[in-house]
Amino acid sequence: MKSSTINARNVVVALVALGLTLLPVYSALTGNIFILTLFTRIIIFALAAASLNLIMGYGGMMSFGHAAYLGIGGYAVGILAFEGIGSGFIQWPVALAASALYALVIGALSLRTRGVYFIMITLAFAQMAYYVTSGLSRYGGDDGLTIYKRSTFGGLIDLSNRTQFYYLCLACLFGGIYLIWRIVNSRFGMVVQGVRSNEQRMQAIGYHANRYRLVCFVISGTICGLAGALLANNTDFVSPAGMYWTRSGELMVMVVFGGMGSLFGPVIGTIVFLLLEELLSQFTEYWALIMGPLLLLIVLFARGGIMGVLGRLSRD
Repeated sequence: MKSSTINARNVVVALVALGLTLLPVYSALTGNIFILTLFTRIIIFALAAASLNLIMGYGGMMSFGHAAYLGIGGYAVGILAFEGIGSGFIQWPVALAASALYALVIGALSLRTRGVYFIMITLAFAQMAYYVTSGLSRYGGDDGLTIYKRSTFGGLIDLSNRTQFYYLCLACLFGGIYLIWRIVNSRFGMVVQGVRSNEQRMQAIGYHANRYRLVCFVISGTICGLAGALLANNTDFVSPAGMYWTRSGELMVMVVFGGMGSLFGPVIGTIVFLLLEELLSQFTEYWALIMGPLLLLIVLFARGGIMGVLGRLSRD
């Protein structure tokens, strides 16, 4: 019975992965450029949601400020491009380093608290980043910063080519998921999950819980910073709105939709969320009024999100 559940989930994951891989082929055959653009955005946000799932689903850390790393990664690319540094070999490492450093600062302070206090501190730091970038008049302030040229990689890849950029984003997503899988199934990951389940017991047997949680927190922020660098190149624009608390809330919804603590769940949750957003927004500008009750139904009746529902259907 257990094997059928695993097989059912694996089939869905394989079909989604295959669909994402072959999407540019479909786009080229049909001439539908919009679907390629839409799914490029979906893949980038799926990477951000997967990074949040690492700390929220596996580590039990409910961060309400995860969008800050999206903004920091994006602004690192945008500011360097504005200052005449267009090489991705410089921009992207700076984006990752800046995101990691900010995650280290936030984690070092917020992990001293638990529960709602942890949530409020992460939210406060994200809002701090939002207001700081809003005050950067040299880089557009509230109006944001236009990126006139995408990151260059010495001719190795052309990010202006939609197909090449799509596959780069997809490679980053698959690479990020693989990294998370390795972390979760490593000794380090087992300790993080053990701390989530019973922190006092893990400390009693000699593990320094906060050190493990902090490292996990920094890794998560760094992966999200990579998503921010991709997003800035995708939109050719970065603004403070990208790190507002509502964006963090959307990332949490994506994780919940797909299933917290499942490896591929955030990817499926992101696809469902953004496709619903695109579909509903064509009918009404108040699409969030429909999405809200849908989220409530999932929380109340679909424990474990979409991946949880697939598991229960297989057992039945």
